[in-house]
Amino acid sequence: MNDQQRSLTVLGATGSVGASTLDLVRRNRGRFRIVALTANRRVNELAALAREFRPQLAVVADPSRYHDLKDALADCPDVKVGAGLDALAEAADMPSDMVMAAIVGAAGLKPTMHAVARGTVLILANKECLVCAGDLMIAQAREAGTTLLPADSEHNAIFQVLDRTAPDSVERLTLTASGGPFRMLPMDRFATVSPDEAVAHPNWDMGRKISVDSATMMNKGLEVIEAHHLFNMPSKTIDVVIHPQSVIHSLVHYVDGSVLAQLGTADMRIPIAYCLGWPERLETPCKRLDLAGLGEMTFQAPEAARFPCLFLARAALEAGGAASLVLNAANEVAVAAFLGGDIGFLDISAIVSETLETADMKAPQCLASVMEADSAARRLAEAAALRRAARSA
Repeated sequence: MNDQQRSLTVLGATGSVGASTLDLVRRNRGRFRIVALTANRRVNELAALAREFRPQLAVVADPSRYHDLKDALADCPDVKVGAGLDALAEAADMPSDMVMAAIVGAAGLKPTMHAVARGTVLILANKECLVCAGDLMIAQAREAGTTLLPADSEHNAIFQVLDRTAPDSVERLTLTASGGPFRMLPMDRFATVSPDEAVAHPNWDMGRKISVDSATMMNKGLEVIEAHHLFNMPSKTIDVVIHPQSVIHSLVHYVDGSVLAQLGTADMRIPIAYCLGWPERLETPCKRLDLAGLGEMTFQAPEAARFPCLFLARAALEAGGAASLVLNAANEVAVAAFLGGDIGFLDISAIVSETLETADMKAPQCLASVMEADSAARRLAEAAALRRAARSA
């Protein structure tokens, strides 16, 4: 990196990606200045971060926690406090060189689109934004001159080894997946797995929702959709392979038969640091890869019977229209119901499938219609979840 200080907004500062981002900022104090920080409901954590980094604005998404945050930061008059969706958008609108978009789920769509519209460098860790509004987001980024840097380890890996000067030389992309905690679990056990079992990821330290998505491999399905939008590749040219060691993060296949891959240890600070330092590299404290110590790397194809969510996501991408949006909305509802103990693990894919069959698939033409379609899909998914919960009660 050069010596010029960069200003940074972190949307979703108290989540796992936000924490990794701020850890790197701490280690490079002179390189970054924090402009705004946001969180969902974790007021005490957000207040502590605001005291440490002294942003201009701290926002809690839950409006009911406004006074809690205001009281917690009473001794920091230089930090403005906000709450609610409009305040999240205000944080995204504040002038900064870079925005880390790490709000989980469709809740991050409005503030992320605000950041895209002002032509900043956007570090995208929220895959649902491209899943829900990929065409709109890419078009807006082009119009505003926004640079999109993918922070997901898989898309960041592709970004690092993709020859963007010769797109016609790229033949295929391969996204790797760990297979999650149930890769080898007998399938007759799936009906009884608990939320705690589902969030026990073997390689990565992630939040509960994304950990469940890893267990169902919905996360990889969403990443296929995201890769389609980020790299302008059709679904049929994006492969998924299970790689339990999580050392190779993705591969790019070229027309001459060459395959380039990015390797590294399973630490989100590596792809985040690549984005923060881009176009140069930022030093990290991450454990270095020891190939001899690793010994071997293995690969296998995902099974449709074991991971139906992956194949539902592929079908949604190929269907077009609002299908990807509906898929994401239904999945968020179903995962929340599973984590709440209301439905079983197998009900997640069933609810997603049922919602895809019943929802309106007309393609949204603007952000407002995206939000309307998302709400409609959630209502359908919530009804499906209630029916399944009642059956098992």
